[in-house]
Amino acid sequence: MVNFTFLAERDCLSSGISGIIDALSIANTLWQYMEGHTMPLFTTRIVTPDGKPVTTNGRVVLNPDDAMEDIRTTDMIIIPAFFMPYDLTGPRADKICDWLGHHYSNGTKLMSTCTGTFLLARAGLLDGKIATTNWMFAGLFKKKFPQVDLRVDRIFTEDSGIYCTGAATAFMDLCLHFIEIYGSNRLARRCSKSLLVDHERTDQTPYMVYDFGKNHSDNTILKSQQIMEENFAEKLSIDTLSKDAALSPRHFKRRFKKATGENPLTYLQLLRIENAKRELETTQKPVTEITWGVGYEDINSFRKLFRKHTGMSPTEYRKRFSWAV
Repeated sequence: MVNFTFLAERDCLSSGISGIIDALSIANTLWQYMEGHTMPLFTTRIVTPDGKPVTTNGRVVLNPDDAMEDIRTTDMIIIPAFFMPYDLTGPRADKICDWLGHHYSNGTKLMSTCTGTFLLARAGLLDGKIATTNWMFAGLFKKKFPQVDLRVDRIFTEDSGIYCTGAATAFMDLCLHFIEIYGSNRLARRCSKSLLVDHERTDQTPYMVYDFGKNHSDNTILKSQQIMEENFAEKLSIDTLSKDAALSPRHFKRRFKKATGENPLTYLQLLRIENAKRELETTQKPVTEITWGVGYEDINSFRKLFRKHTGMSPTEYRKRFSWAV
């Protein structure tokens, strides 16, 4: 049996605990009653820092089985997601981080769901390691924890016994991964069908909406961003943008990157891709017309760029996300 211990904490998202427990319970049922095993594959228990009930973000009260300190050994500790900004300071957070570090040093695997990755990073357990988190908070994560190798496109990551998942329901993808590792591929596929979860999902790129960062104080670059947003379909050049900003091209590119996190060319590409995505979602315009409308003349170049940033072709994207009548 594989022992899963769930950390429940104030204001966490209860789905990251109850959803995984439900998935593992379904796996146990299929493992025992449909595949003929006598013992369950997984055991689960919930702990809190002090052993007392906690109220989650959705006002669901979780009653623990134990306090953290009661756990001597376990195979896996799961950290749930939190709505940001979650307070990572104070003695309670310190206690959790020390507890996680102690168990990890003794060979326990760790798993964070969604923004729970922030807590693992706060504990210093992700330094130099690959991780992922909710794509909406990737920018904040990178600023707080630049020493972590964040791969925000991934549905889930694993590095040195630490697992992280992307946004919201991505924990179900990692559940299927564990069911396959500790059970079998056949069991994982049966659970995938029971849960209506696509077992082949590998990244969260198609769901991402790029945040055109304006939370900076460089007014010159803010003006350049506005010009690009209003004229993204035109032939904009670095020389023209830098001239408008009264900067040399080299200085302009350096300041733009510092302020937004992207170089000007990539920023312009992302502007065009986001506008193309909106057109694909809300209209029935031909892909060729959309391509021209966002500033590209070569349809093949646009398709390659679109796939690079979304993980799928424009036609595939429209089939999945279109809500146009």
